[in-house]
Amino acid sequence: MNKFKGILMCTDLDGTLLNSKGQISKENLEAIEYFKSEGGRFTFVTGRPPMIVGRMFDAVKPNAPIGSYNGGGVYDFHSKKFIWSVALPESFKELVRFIDEKMPDVGIQLNTTEQIYFNKDNPGMVRFRELTGLPNIGGDYMTVTEPVIKVVFAHLDGDRVDELAKMLNSHPKAHEFDFIRSEEMLYEILPKGVSKGNLLLKIAELLNIDPKNTVAVGDYNNDISMIKAAGIGYAVQNAVPEAKAVADRITVSNNDHAIAAIINEL
Repeated sequence: MNKFKGILMCTDLDGTLLNSKGQISKENLEAIEYFKSEGGRFTFVTGRPPMIVGRMFDAVKPNAPIGSYNGGGVYDFHSKKFIWSVALPESFKELVRFIDEKMPDVGIQLNTTEQIYFNKDNPGMVRFRELTGLPNIGGDYMTVTEPVIKVVFAHLDGDRVDELAKMLNSHPKAHEFDFIRSEEMLYEILPKGVSKGNLLLKIAELLNIDPKNTVAVGDYNNDISMIKAAGIGYAVQNAVPEAKAVADRITVSNNDHAIAAIINEL
């Protein structure tokens, strides 16, 4: 009994816990239940906002707060509120306007603690809504009044996203922010110092868990900081080379029940 007591496991969703069909396997679900029954604390640390992880939350029933917005917030599903979050300074609007003027074909999305706004549509944003099921709520990015946790740019052409990254990093106020490529078609502005790695440490602090007793699992560039910060950092077999390079261990792919394999190994 309690063989996992005092251990926190944080996993990415897409490409890690979820298979290539966007599903959580029976094997993973059973292993997570076993991990929790033996005293472990299990949760997600994802780029997704809380409003689009409800289906996964209902299936897995994490017994720890979830990390969202690629490190921007810790959300408690039971109280239905953020228990910790970081907002962007107002100067983010200068960077958004800069990209809007220089790259008019790039989609723009603002994520707040209350809502996701599709401020400028393009095929990448249409694809995003198809994958997430989010409503198409528009609005001018200059007049959003709620605290903005992150900005997401989208383009279906990966080379165009490369250009976007270079342009953002060339802005005179780029040093005030952090940037991350969360998917092939998505690039994000985050508050300075915000990352999945720092969020893992924040969740561990809130739960009074020693950072040495944390486990992280991921597959993409935005998971690198989390893999590095954890006591044991795992990359799935389908991970990008950069994530594998910093991992303590490499496990099976997301289509081969990676979370179950890790829990069995632990």
